Amino acid sequence: MQHLTETQQFDRESLKRLFALATSLEGKRDESLSGLIMASLFFAPSTRTRLSFESAMYRLGGHVISMENASESSSSTKGETIEDTVRIVDDYADVIVLRHPEVGTAARAAAVSQVPIINAGDGVGQHPTQAFLDLYTIQREIGRTDDFHIAFVGNLAYYRTARSLAYLLAKYENVKMTFVSAPELRMKDDVKDYLKEKNVAFDETEDLEGAMSAADVVYQTRIAEEWIPDHDQYEKLRGKYIITRPMTDHMKDGAILIHPLPRAGEISPEVDDSPHAVYFKQAAYGVLVRMALLKTLLNVK
Repeated sequence: MQHLTETQQFDRESLKRLFALATSLEGKRDESLSGLIMASLFFAPSTRTRLSFESAMYRLGGHVISMENASESSSSTKGETIEDTVRIVDDYADVIVLRHPEVGTAARAAAVSQVPIINAGDGVGQHPTQAFLDLYTIQREIGRTDDFHIAFVGNLAYYRTARSLAYLLAKYENVKMTFVSAPELRMKDDVKDYLKEKNVAFDETEDLEGAMSAADVVYQTRIAEEWIPDHDQYEKLRGKYIITRPMTDHMKDGAILIHPLPRAGEISPEVDDSPHAVYFKQAAYGVLVRMALLKTLLNVK
């Protein structure tokens, strides 16, 4: 595999190898990517994903050239296509990490790139590396990737990380999914049709507390004003599904609460010291997974 544009590209065996490599890198730094350059092209804002990738590259001895606001760059404002940008950056770097507000941009970039393209989020499409670190967190924290119940909560219509993880979990056995949202933010049919095709059990509800009490993993999302076209609708929905400490206290023993971050009020601060809350560990795991992914795509042992 040369490029990573969607979660469906990885099978169980390749994910097993990726996660084993990630675990072996914990607490380590090496020079295995010495002399190699990663271009970090972010046409949409990011904090965790960009810094996580850059930290991963530096921890492996590589170098980074970065454009945090690529949409405001000289070339972009002059109307340069993503294909032309990638053809040029190909000559500057050995791997390109790309975030863009338009669905499908990573695939367009991969079609012309001579170096690996890593999709770091394409609009409301997919965010595969977030899905990998989410699954890695589940494996590390509940000890398995089969036989569990996950509740996805909040903005499921637009939140690409939830969509990506749902696609990924379809590869595993006896994973039940519950989609918790307001009717306006239900998981879209492309994901649900894919789950039906793969015979994955799922249901939909507006009952957050009931879903939390039954789940082994609760995946909370931000309502995300930037992805909801109507401001009045956003104001109506943003306070609907807020997780509080009493709610987490009623979760099953060993169950976990994760969130791709940033949060914006949908998890109360008093939840942070709950034994179920692992979202900050989840962010840290992202560096390990991205270190492993860079080594894998660049064919470095």
